[in-house]
Amino acid sequence: MKKSFLLLFLTLISSVLLAQKYTLSGTVKDAKTGETIIGAIVRFTELKGVGAAANEYGFYSVTVPQGTYMVEITSIGYKKFSKSVTLDKNIMLNVPLEMESAELGEVEITADKKDDHVTNAQVGMEKMDVKEISKIPVFAGEKDIIKTLQLTPGIKSAGDGNAGFYVRGGAADENLILLDEAPVYNASHLLGFFSTFNSDAIKDVTVYKGGMPAQYGGRLSSVLDIKMNDGNDQKYHVSGGIGLISSKLNIEGPIVKNRGSFLIAARRTYADLFLKANKNFSDVKLNFYDLNFKANYRINDNNRIFLSGYFGQDQIGLSSFGINWGNATGTLRWNSIINPKFFSNTSFIFSNYDYKIGLSTSTADIDIKSKIRDYNLKEDFTYLPGPKNKIKFGFNSIHHTVTPGQISSSDPSIIFTKLQERYAWENAAYVSHEITVTEKLNIIYGLRLTSFSLLGGGDFYSYDSKGDAIASTHYSSSQIVKTYVNLEPRASASYMLGKTNSIKAGYARNVQNLHLLSNSTTSSPTDLWITSSQNVKPETSDQYSIGYFQNFKDNKFEFSAEVYYKNMQNQVDYKDGANTQANDKIEGELLFGKGRAYGLELFIKKKYGKFNGWIGYTLSRTEKQIDGINNGDWYVAKQDRTHDISIVGIYDINKKWSVSAAWVFNTGNAVTFPSGKYYVDGQVQYLYTERNGYRMPNYHRLDVSVTWYKRKTAKFESSWNFSCYNVYGRENAYTITFQQDPDDASKTQAVQTSLFRWVPSVTYNFKF
Repeated sequence: MKKSFLLLFLTLISSVLLAQKYTLSGTVKDAKTGETIIGAIVRFTELKGVGAAANEYGFYSVTVPQGTYMVEITSIGYKKFSKSVTLDKNIMLNVPLEMESAELGEVEITADKKDDHVTNAQVGMEKMDVKEISKIPVFAGEKDIIKTLQLTPGIKSAGDGNAGFYVRGGAADENLILLDEAPVYNASHLLGFFSTFNSDAIKDVTVYKGGMPAQYGGRLSSVLDIKMNDGNDQKYHVSGGIGLISSKLNIEGPIVKNRGSFLIAARRTYADLFLKANKNFSDVKLNFYDLNFKANYRINDNNRIFLSGYFGQDQIGLSSFGINWGNATGTLRWNSIINPKFFSNTSFIFSNYDYKIGLSTSTADIDIKSKIRDYNLKEDFTYLPGPKNKIKFGFNSIHHTVTPGQISSSDPSIIFTKLQERYAWENAAYVSHEITVTEKLNIIYGLRLTSFSLLGGGDFYSYDSKGDAIASTHYSSSQIVKTYVNLEPRASASYMLGKTNSIKAGYARNVQNLHLLSNSTTSSPTDLWITSSQNVKPETSDQYSIGYFQNFKDNKFEFSAEVYYKNMQNQVDYKDGANTQANDKIEGELLFGKGRAYGLELFIKKKYGKFNGWIGYTLSRTEKQIDGINNGDWYVAKQDRTHDISIVGIYDINKKWSVSAAWVFNTGNAVTFPSGKYYVDGQVQYLYTERNGYRMPNYHRLDVSVTWYKRKTAKFESSWNFSCYNVYGRENAYTITFQQDPDDASKTQAVQTSLFRWVPSVTYNFKF
């Protein structure tokens, strides 16, 4: 008996020893700049199908059986790193990758492996190449992340002079926009002609338009996750550009070589300086500035801290009227490698968006101020138990302050209704698991639990079915007025049909507790934010999507076809004839119902070679059904677009010259126009019968750009960019208004306003 027991014991011990596993982990970075490399691939040549990708902070971890292996670390545009490693204990291997020599030909640098389009289990995700963005023609020659994203299927521009964008039928407020983890509530300059994001300061751009991962929440439609450059920790560099209406400057360098670095990037427009040359426009204000900064310091191999921020301000107006709006964000982040398999990221985040309207009259100066301010604590953990599993979990807690509009006057005799500030506390916890089930099947699934509490500090109203206030209750600042708790399951999967093609499917439930109210055909900085309350329930959406993905010719070409269906609840809209101006009972002017959005997205892209580009097409429908609007029948939402087409081409003629062009077409926005008119006391009154029952004219435009790389040496680079926005001068409609025909009072005239026909630009860019 003792011998049998001893034999069994020795067998168990030997099996444990044979199965002993160790972990290789570390950080991958650019050898020249010190920037961490997102998505670098780590492989063991002796173990087929075993490997890992560096996360968004450049950290990787792979656990394999004890042994000696040849480790290969690769990223497109960099030389392959190879090293023999004996894993008889946990080893940390930090790897600096060197860029490929320019003499080998054209180099494309991207965060992804070449077949990621097919193999990645995340459905509805797009990553943008920052170098590619710099070549695409946009307004006034300024590189623009958001404008480039709007050239891809499922992501639609809100139109010229409009802030925001629409994703798969969602409204502009249904997109979570993050800059180094801080939410940006209005990501536009000059009413949407420029985006908030200075491309020279950006490292990585990822958009989730389908089943977003469980770590994101708070919006129904999409997540745009933007990460800034860390700065060069080897050498000091200065770069910039001088254009006709804007200029920019970027400075980066080491704080302590190999341990810390900083980045400062600034932009400023000066269009109003040219306008002042004309006496008719001498009092016009039309400008913006923004400033990005970031600093980081590596305490030791396991701990690193980051501090980043953004400040931006816009100013538009005349001598007696003006609008100022701006964003400010700040992120203090701590990355920690707790052990070779366990990574954490702790963030303290601040975000503030505000606007101010100033009006001067002969008797008084009147100011209207509004803001939304967040304080956020966020904790994310990543656990990597093995090469086929990745577990993420964490939580975040946000305190919101929403000021809907405070009106003040220099004349004390003028008294305005003071709109009350609202406070809310939003909490979430999540867990997700990414698993390679077989060589063909990859799955990501997760669950997010959210709670949203409206906090006291003011009077809260109850309303009858007509929207009239019938009761008021006062809550102190320590009281909870209303709490909503929601579960948000998420799942997506990819199945390889062959080596170069796959099918993907996904489901996601999302919940939104901050709502943007707009009562016009165009969006503006003065649209009103409100929170969920006793009367306004959280908006929810359930999105289902499935797609076919294929790469061609050694991954040079990508093709995808996706269909989606989104079911939305608790949609918010104004009732007909709503009083929206300085109304402290604005919730009584709202109606609630449901919505649906569905569509087909087709995309083909050539990624490598002298000629690159893509064609994107979206066929979609977005509708709402709300009692009290359109007789309770379904009506199209204002963001509905039947057809949306984009064609982009980039051709590198040689090392000195590059040309590009982008053509876009989309069905006109859905709008509410009068169906008739009548007279009351001799005054014309228009009759509106159907919400969003008409269309603006179809929109189309061609932009072109030519870049001349004048000089490139080891110490200095310079280039000239020549571009033209709207080459063939299409007068696209910005607004259409109606007026009585001055020649025939019985007739009504439709008057179209167009913003720009041709916008040529010249920009000089440099780097040293």
